[in-house]
Amino acid sequence: NIELALKLAGVPRPERRAEAERLLELVRLNGAYGKRVHELSGGMRQRVAMARALAQGSQVLLMDEPFAALDAITRDVLHDEITRIWAEQQLSVLFVTHNVREAVRLAQRVVLLSSRPGRVAREWRIDLPQPRRIESSGVADLSIEITEELRGEIRRHGQH
Repeated sequence: NIELALKLAGVPRPERRAEAERLLELVRLNGAYGKRVHELSGGMRQRVAMARALAQGSQVLLMDEPFAALDAITRDVLHDEITRIWAEQQLSVLFVTHNVREAVRLAQRVVLLSSRPGRVAREWRIDLPQPRRIESSGVADLSIEITEELRGEIRRHGQH
């Protein structure tokens, strides 16, 4: 999977395996090269997906509900990992989630979109220092504020 992304990105064949192994190491899957999809846990699959996306060489990483199907502890670990990779690789990450606490934990900026038509309803700059814990009081307080705004958007949509 990762080598295919490298091939499509134009990486010469002799360099692909070493680069795939480097990316697996970056996402902390050392020694997983050659494993089949059915041999990987959900968290491992998400790490491979990150490595595959990074293989394309883009400075922007789009993540659309990437952790939705994971258990709480795996999700928490992957929050730490995406924060580390974001900082090390100096990427821009567009992270789509319906989990407000997850958004506040990970983001520098949270954007609330309205329903039909989808437009920016409100935006928050997150000035809490990284790394953040999902259970921290700063994350919780801001999550409450954003959730209240989200509820207001839902109510407005329901009335029309």
